[in-house]
Amino acid sequence: MKQRTLGTGLTVSEIGLGCMSLTGAYGTTGGPAREDAIALIRRAVSLGVTFFDTAEVYGPFSNEDIVGEALEPVRDQVRIATKFGFAFAENGVEPGGLCSRPDSIRRAVEHSLCRLRTDHIDLYYQHRVDPAVPIEDVAGTVKGLIEDGKVLHFGLSEAAAATVRRAHAVQPVTAVQSEYSMWWRDREQDTIPVLAELGIGLVPYSPLGKGFLTGTIDATTTFADSDFRGDTPRFQGEALAANLALVEVLNRIAAQTGSTPAQLALTWLLNQQPWIVPIPGTKRLQRLEENTAATAVELTADQLADLRAAADQTRIVGARYPETLDAMTNRDAPLPATENADYRQ
Repeated sequence: MKQRTLGTGLTVSEIGLGCMSLTGAYGTTGGPAREDAIALIRRAVSLGVTFFDTAEVYGPFSNEDIVGEALEPVRDQVRIATKFGFAFAENGVEPGGLCSRPDSIRRAVEHSLCRLRTDHIDLYYQHRVDPAVPIEDVAGTVKGLIEDGKVLHFGLSEAAAATVRRAHAVQPVTAVQSEYSMWWRDREQDTIPVLAELGIGLVPYSPLGKGFLTGTIDATTTFADSDFRGDTPRFQGEALAANLALVEVLNRIAAQTGSTPAQLALTWLLNQQPWIVPIPGTKRLQRLEENTAATAVELTADQLADLRAAADQTRIVGARYPETLDAMTNRDAPLPATENADYRQ
């Protein structure tokens, strides 16, 4: 698989693997059996994937442990990204909600290193921006971890443009992870131009629209009571029916090219910028092989233009998250000033 560079020095496969679903996601009660999850990760390695995304909160904790066991034999061949920023007792704070206090970050990295069976984390993201802690303090803490050799690169997840600028001024940001796909493009209006300006990579999660862009969801689809998509405006009723116009275009071009809708959605992302590396997640070997094969899809100029036109012209209806989840999204609004910080390195 071809390689891409995030920021100024993190080189990874042009498609990575999001591992969240291996321990349950979107309201499911759990992932595959541990041995199957490990086998899937190792199959990804054999397919050329070198970039694996996890987080302490996935599970929580068990996801990092599975990723660590799976990749231990090939650790020198791969790059692991994980995340901090939620409150856990093991990190010295009362559980619940967000916490990016410097002391908590320093405890979190030690636990993540242990679970991942490694002496360094290639890319360490703040999982969600903590409004109680100045971003400069967060960046400064990760800078110290980089100086100690425990972390190689700093990342932010779901961070808005102003937050990225402030963090980057303290410790260069290598990558920003954000939802980005043909059916959620809001970051094109704020964050992505800043990433281009500062030389920061973009790692889109949910590049297949939480399954919507695979072509497996239609107007008759129902979701389990535990599946949050059933409460998400974008997947409901008239909004879902309207949004299927985008999938119809994917289906048409897929039939012309011998590819799948999912592969086309990933191809669209890869054609946006050379510093974009999507991380589709799956629990199934067939889907893993389908997703990684997207790197071999070749489109004519007309087909690529059709994809771009479909993305530009289709009006996507409905919010991408239920209100409670969307509340954690960082937007360009005042954050606490450094001089008022309660937490210091």
